[in-house]
Amino acid sequence: MMPAEFDTTGKVVFITGAGRGIGKGIAQVLAEAGADVALNALTPKYVEGVAADIAASSGRRVVPVIADVTTTQGAQRAVDQVLSTFGRIDVLVNALGDSIRKPLVALPGTDGNGLSDEELKFIMDINLTEALLCTRAVGPHMLARRSGKVINISSFTAHARGGDLVVYTAAKAGLVGFTRAQALEWAPYGIHVNAISPGFFPDPVTVGEERARQTEERCKETVPLKRAGRLREVGLLALYLATDASDYMTGQTIILDGGIGL
Repeated sequence: MMPAEFDTTGKVVFITGAGRGIGKGIAQVLAEAGADVALNALTPKYVEGVAADIAASSGRRVVPVIADVTTTQGAQRAVDQVLSTFGRIDVLVNALGDSIRKPLVALPGTDGNGLSDEELKFIMDINLTEALLCTRAVGPHMLARRSGKVINISSFTAHARGGDLVVYTAAKAGLVGFTRAQALEWAPYGIHVNAISPGFFPDPVTVGEERARQTEERCKETVPLKRAGRLREVGLLALYLATDASDYMTGQTIILDGGIGL
């Protein structure tokens, strides 16, 4: 029998970036635990099928929410849609993220270019700005109820990497700082804010079958636990952070990387 503290029955979870990858894995686990789930993506290409599959396998209500949550208007529209559909949001998971593997500026002796203005803005918006905007949009609802959980998906790179992921690393580190600061601001109102920093969790749908296979093989050599992570494993940690089981935790970032950052 599952401990009552891990039961999400009756809860509504809004997950950004949930059409693929880590967001999809989180959605599957939380729905299995009893939550109704709203899945955000920029386009319906993947998220509509994911929503239908999770609804069929879990028996929960799972709906797609198509919006660009890297903009103020898009984030507010998405939150308003979820509230209109379900009447509440108990858990916000900011799982949107992506990277561009380039140095900040072109490096001597190399043929590559540095990040353009558009690329730099894209990395910051999708990894950090989105979380700020969606948290701000859901804030009045959670504050009025004096209850809520916010889970930010950072990255192990926020703690251990640099190189040609400088801006991505900066954005994900900013997300860790945002988690701490927002947790302090909202703690008196019964709202918990925590983060997860995943390592390598390849999704063939996101990166392609061949690149996912290459990542799996590389992780056997570079990760202390000798494998890549499974999307479901991030979902299981998110379940803890989304439920009453984590009611004495806030402002924390949990690194889930198989030991690669040690």
